[in-house]
Amino acid sequence: MASPFIEIPVGDRLVKVTNPDKVYFPEHGYTKRQLVEYYIAVGEGILRATRDRPTTLERWPAGVFEGAKMATREDYARGQAGFGAGRSDAFYQKRVPKGAPDWVRTSRIAFPSGRFADEVRPTEVAVIAWAANLGTLTFHPWPVRDGDVDHPDELRIDLDPQPGTDFSDAVRVALGPARDLLSELGMTGFVKTSGKGGVHIYVRIEPRWTFTEVRRAALAFGREVERRVPDEVTTRWWKEERGEQIFIDFNQNARDRTIASAYSVRPAPHAPVSAPVTWDELADVDPRDFTIATMPERFAKVGDLHASIDDEAFSLDRLLELADRDERDHGLGDMPYPPNYPKMPGEPKRVQPSRKAASTRENTAE
Repeated sequence: MASPFIEIPVGDRLVKVTNPDKVYFPEHGYTKRQLVEYYIAVGEGILRATRDRPTTLERWPAGVFEGAKMATREDYARGQAGFGAGRSDAFYQKRVPKGAPDWVRTSRIAFPSGRFADEVRPTEVAVIAWAANLGTLTFHPWPVRDGDVDHPDELRIDLDPQPGTDFSDAVRVALGPARDLLSELGMTGFVKTSGKGGVHIYVRIEPRWTFTEVRRAALAFGREVERRVPDEVTTRWWKEERGEQIFIDFNQNARDRTIASAYSVRPAPHAPVSAPVTWDELADVDPRDFTIATMPERFAKVGDLHASIDDEAFSLDRLLELADRDERDHGLGDMPYPPNYPKMPGEPKRVQPSRKAASTRENTAE
């Protein structure tokens, strides 16, 4: 008979793991207990990536199995977004779950809608293990700290392969024009695999700019990379315009948009993780090699490759100057925000180009 629960020591805590033998990743038979033990093994790294940051929990309490799906916005609108509601097997937990231990701290954040929420704020590895017991595979920390939740301390550069491109294309852009631009700006970037097919680059910044300004800086960075390799990179928001290129997703720097943290597990059958790597090894890595089974040994050997990420914070002044030049000299203003955002100042109409063209043809015909 399977054990109903076990208790695992994590620092000064005992973390209860219910149904520890429940299989979460059927392809290899990895269990909930192995998921929790993975996070404990890389505890120093995952805590550095999430410490004191309001963090959304991506929960897969039924595990990752064929046909499992994430809740959609429509599910949330219908009140059918939770596990067991008949619509989805996974969901984003943006508010601290009821019954959380008193040692689980929270941060109050504001959504673009103006509503507020108290999100989990990891302060110790036990919080990570506790969340993993709830079926949390992926941790999505905000780019802010608890002391100032309105001024990001992290610029996030998301190199996202589009259909027809893959990880190797994202790597080529990261190692070429993206890294060159960081060097010219005097910035140090910390690179990792996304755990899927992309590449993420993080830059610590001084926490003195708003989300809007940080997003503007990210867009300027993306546009400059696009100018240098226009056949390989795009910043076009609408998917129908991107083509077979690497999309630099500037909107990942908008308020309430988050990226899977370093060491986070991704919901795929072989249990991949988002893995910090060095710039020197990036060209030769295969993201499929980093899983909950392999990462603990690598972590024990090389440690946290992002250990020095907090050593220096950089200014966004030069990127914001570049954004000003883009607008003044090239007519490149703002780009659309994600669909759940209210209309933002200076934002162009949020209409797909194909729909806009169709509407124009209809009006002309009339």
